[in-house]
Amino acid sequence: MQISEILEKFLKEISSLRQILLVGGVSLNKDMENLKKGANIIIATPGRLEDILSNHSSINFDLCVKSLELLVLDEADRLLDLGFSATLDSILSYLPRLRRTGLFSATQTKELQHLIRAGLRNPALIVVKEKSNVSTPVNLKNSFTIVRPEYKLPVMIDFIRSIGFNTKYMIFLSTCACVDYLSRIVQALLPSINVLSLHGKMKSKRHKVFDKFRRAENGILICTDLMARGIDISEIDWVIQYDPPCTASSFVHRCGRTARIGNEGNALLFLLETESAYVDFIRRNQKVELHQMETKLNERTVDECLQYMRQIQLKDRLIFDKANRAFVSYVQAYKKHECNLILQLKDIDLGKLAMGFGLLRMPKMPELKGKIVSSFDGPEVDINTIPYAHKQRELLRIKKLNEYQNTGVWVTNSKCKQKQTESWSESKKKKLEKREKRSKRKEKKELKQQSLTTTTKKKRKRINEDDIEQLAKDIALIKKLKKKKMSQEEFDAAFEV
Repeated sequence: MQISEILEKFLKEISSLRQILLVGGVSLNKDMENLKKGANIIIATPGRLEDILSNHSSINFDLCVKSLELLVLDEADRLLDLGFSATLDSILSYLPRLRRTGLFSATQTKELQHLIRAGLRNPALIVVKEKSNVSTPVNLKNSFTIVRPEYKLPVMIDFIRSIGFNTKYMIFLSTCACVDYLSRIVQALLPSINVLSLHGKMKSKRHKVFDKFRRAENGILICTDLMARGIDISEIDWVIQYDPPCTASSFVHRCGRTARIGNEGNALLFLLETESAYVDFIRRNQKVELHQMETKLNERTVDECLQYMRQIQLKDRLIFDKANRAFVSYVQAYKKHECNLILQLKDIDLGKLAMGFGLLRMPKMPELKGKIVSSFDGPEVDINTIPYAHKQRELLRIKKLNEYQNTGVWVTNSKCKQKQTESWSESKKKKLEKREKRSKRKEKKELKQQSLTTTTKKKRKRINEDDIEQLAKDIALIKKLKKKKMSQEEFDAAFEV
């Protein structure tokens, strides 16, 4: 959407050119109507573009793109990381082979090289970089601070209070669940500044939240690595990495949200005492120098954060659930960290970490099985007495709890009917009928699949034959021009130049 907005500013002065934006979350019928009007430039996400090319032949869009002259894949390596490889292959099969293609990317990957070999002829690599041998801008101040797990949130709250609220911050967290939970806490602890949250599971609200933060003069955006690249928000003063990113390259992309277009910027990485080796790793792996920043710990803020996190959970069970999900997701993400040789879960005090999340009790999870976590100091509270603020949800929970206390079985959402006894002959008859139905469904599915495969092959074959025929005609015209059997004007007219 950002590319479309920037392009629109240029097209205001060029009335002969028209653009169309094709993205998910917008009515498909509206996109179809816009395509019927025609356009010179199409900006699209891979999923929506493939859907229109493959499933909506009524507008002959697949034939229209045969006149395509230039294809641009922005953040090409990111598209591959997100699993769009098959989608891109499908899109390329519809496009003419005689075209110019540009792949733009901040990093080079093996998958990107495969895409270059598949989609480009005579590729030329252009590398744009600064003279200095560093991965981040010179006007970016990169810092780190060492904190204990139970003090991480209070230290960050005090840090933001010390910098001020007339500032724009981006705070990166490891998981969507952490964003959901901690954004509520930060909003309550910092009421003087607007706090927004954004992650990949927010399909409908995502564009509105992003646009609101981009237009704001100050505020805090708490997000996942979804916002680490491919976006341009001006005047970000501070990037705070609450957790080390899952990949080393993501560290540079996160920092790159600030100090853009010659502006000054600051980035601060929070590390636990067991993660200090990460500083040297980033220096060697990404050529980024980090300078240690001393942060102050205020005991009053520690008590304020812990008390608020626990009080809000006691008032609403939904927050209690979110806190537990955030903790569990953080631990699971940490286990899968790319730098697991230096960032190992066994080195972290999970009890202190749970205190940092303000948990009321240690959750049941495989990582804690058979372990005694003595460092966790939780309040004495009956978890079953914590209510949902939502009345209907609370009534349903009480009903299930009463049934559990009476029967010893927790009622789930799935309706389990008690199996009735039946004769052996009836049972055998039903099994045979089920087997026969299953066989018919399988046969029908296979026939449908064969039909689809045949149609696709025919379509691709037709396209390939058309391409070859057109290419042969073009070669014949070039030969005629070289042998002076036709004039330059005739040649230009044949190519519609």
